[in-house]
Amino acid sequence: MRLGTRVWGIGKFLVLVGALGLTFLVFFGLAMRMALRAREVEVPSLAGKSVNDATRLVAALGLGLRVDDNQRSDEKIPAGQIMQQDPPAGSRARRQRTVRVWVSAGARAIVVPPLIGQTDRTARMRLDQDGIEVASTTEVRSPDYPADAVVAQDPPGQSRAGRVSLLINRGEEATTYVMPDVIGTEGERAAAALRRGGFRVTITGSQPYPGVPPGTVVKQTPAGGFRVAAGDPISLEVSR
Repeated sequence: MRLGTRVWGIGKFLVLVGALGLTFLVFFGLAMRMALRAREVEVPSLAGKSVNDATRLVAALGLGLRVDDNQRSDEKIPAGQIMQQDPPAGSRARRQRTVRVWVSAGARAIVVPPLIGQTDRTARMRLDQDGIEVASTTEVRSPDYPADAVVAQDPPGQSRAGRVSLLINRGEEATTYVMPDVIGTEGERAAAALRRGGFRVTITGSQPYPGVPPGTVVKQTPAGGFRVAAGDPISLEVSR
C-alpha cells in the first residue's frame, strides 16, 4: 500500500472520530440541559397570599419558603399577606430552592394627637407632620374660648385615624357702629364725642372755605353710614 493512501485513510479516520466526538459532546450538552431544565420549576406569584397558603403552594413545586423577619407597612396589602418575593414570580428556579418573602404589617397605624386648646395654625402643622389629613373645618364665635383655638375634634385625641375634623373658635365678633355724618359740625366737639366712643380721631390740615365758619368739619373718612368698630381710625378735615 502506498504511503499517500495510508495517510489519506488515517486522515479520514481522524475526521470521523472528531465528528463523532463533536456529536457526542453536542448531544451530551443537550441532554444535560434538558436534565437540568427538568429539575427547574416556574416560581409562582405569592403576592397577596398568607404564609400558610404560600408554603403549601411552593411545597407542591418542590420549593421552600423563608419569611423575612422584617415586616413592612403597606397601605394596600392587609397585614399578614405577602407583599414581595425573591426570586420574582415567573422566573425559573431549581427544585429545593428557597423563595424569600416579605410580609405586610398593614397600613401604618396613625395616632391622632390631642389638639383641643391649640391654635388653628399649630394644629394644622402637627397634623401635617403626622401625615393626617384635615377632613373639614367648622368655625364658631364664642367668648368662652381663646380666639383662633381648636375647641373640638373628631375623632378625639389618641384615636387611630388618617383624617380629623376640627372646630375652631374665631373669637367674639366685634361690635360695630354706623359712622355718623359730622360734616358741618364743630370739629373739636365732634372729635371729642367720637373719642369717648373709643375711636381714634385725627383732625387733619384745614382749608379755607368761603362762608363756612373756621373749625367746621368739611370732610370725613370714613364717610357717614359706613360700619366702624371701636379702635378704628377716623380722620376729620376742618375749614380754616
